[in-house]
Amino acid sequence: MTPELAWHCMSGSINRMARDKATITLDRSKVAKAASLIGERTMSDVVDVALDRLIHAEELRRDIAAYTSVPLGADELAVADLAVEFDLADAHVDYEALYGAAE
Repeated sequence: MTPELAWHCMSGSINRMARDKATITLDRSKVAKAASLIGERTMSDVVDVALDRLIHAEELRRDIAAYTSVPLGADELAVADLAVEFDLADAHVDYEALYGAAE
């Protein structure tokens, strides 16, 4: 399988999922504005992107609510006190030569 074909199969798999026709009432000006913002051409694509983003946002909101509803335990708080060694392994890079001296 060529890389192009593999990418097409992976990126297009969601587009080939079973879809049902539905009749909905929409504000066409909102659909047109959304289509222009995201670069989609069809109403179905705009609705599909909007639903994907709504689902993602709601799942994220619920995850955040779940994490923030339970206070951190002592062991979790202790992680913040651990010593951290910050090493970019960039000792060989001359940043002053690249970007100038720090002010």
